[in-house]
Amino acid sequence: MEISRRRLLGTVGAAGAAGLALGAAGGALVQSAVSGSESTGSGGAPGSLGATRVAFHGDHQAGITTPLQAKGHVLAFDLAPGAGRTEAAALMRRWSDTARRLTAGETAPVADTGIALGSGPSSLTVTFGFGHSFFERTGLTARRPAALDPLPDFSADRLDAQRSNGDLWVQIGSDDALVAFHALRALQKDAGEAARPRWQMNGFNRSPGATASPMTARNLMGQVDGTNNPKPTEADFDQRIFVQGTLPPEHAWMTGGSYAVVRRIRMLLDSWDQQSLAQQEQVIGRTKATGAPLTGGGETTAMALDKIGADGKPVIPANAHARISAPAQNGGAAMLRRPFSFHDGIAPDGTPDAGLLFICWQADPARGFVPVQRKLDRGDALSAFIRHESSGLYAVPPGARAGEYVGQRLLEG
Repeated sequence: MEISRRRLLGTVGAAGAAGLALGAAGGALVQSAVSGSESTGSGGAPGSLGATRVAFHGDHQAGITTPLQAKGHVLAFDLAPGAGRTEAAALMRRWSDTARRLTAGETAPVADTGIALGSGPSSLTVTFGFGHSFFERTGLTARRPAALDPLPDFSADRLDAQRSNGDLWVQIGSDDALVAFHALRALQKDAGEAARPRWQMNGFNRSPGATASPMTARNLMGQVDGTNNPKPTEADFDQRIFVQGTLPPEHAWMTGGSYAVVRRIRMLLDSWDQQSLAQQEQVIGRTKATGAPLTGGGETTAMALDKIGADGKPVIPANAHARISAPAQNGGAAMLRRPFSFHDGIAPDGTPDAGLLFICWQADPARGFVPVQRKLDRGDALSAFIRHESSGLYAVPPGARAGEYVGQRLLEG
């Protein structure tokens, strides 16, 4: 019988004050409740934040158009030596079952740790993708789409190979840190002997409800980040973000899927903080307080890129980040940016090891991320204050139907 984390809290709570002295027996009680062999109580309903549920099944995987969550884990696995298509299929079945249960606020199917007892689903999402190397490992190279070809080299890259790429990619997001960690532990345990962790990165965003009204996120430079994101209400949104049209039979498994580019971008915050507010705004091309373009208006006002100031120069500098990255400056190239910030302490040089876990989504990286990054690589004023330290590109299949696991159309098609 499947029981929710809220019911588990009631089960453990039924021991009353005496439970505080149970010691090892208390752990046995939790394990008994988790295994489904004992359930005698029901906890109160979670708060509104904890009760929010994002459906696991659907046309697209959750975690792509889902609103930004407060806590995230991004990680990659490599299949273990000797593991192939059969092992990969079994792993994706386990992972999908665990993700389905946890996103519904239930316990993990095997040996739940009890980390998230009493919590609701808290907008938990789990998203899965396949890297370029996955297809060799599983004997499926003929079914690897050309859009998954490795990204080109960029002159400003300082990539760590050990923290890049990977056979399998997982994104976990939640508005509660314990719920996110609970999912992380469950999926890591599910990997068993089939796959080994390659890298893991942890991130965060502003918590829901922290501002008086919903606002575009800010990054660790204090800048509004995500103003020009495509909107689901736009007529061509699906065409830009999700794989559409008639595909060759060997690639049809990606219909309704998307491609995720993942970059760990360290921000040189000490150098950035030494710049005056006016200098920072010239680098970005937008005001720091509101995100409005320097040419005036509000955050969503179109930039007047041809406006000249009293000094005879463009009001928005030619190398301003907002100008160079604007879709209008890149033949309409667009991607859905859905990042997390990170802070991993102090680097050996004494500066903050902090920045952006940049994650962007598009139907084809060659028409989304690549042309924009090439242009930024040639003259973005922001480049002096950031460092791209890891990179990955992943094919993210469509959502699983009820009774199906993610990637089943690839692995069993």
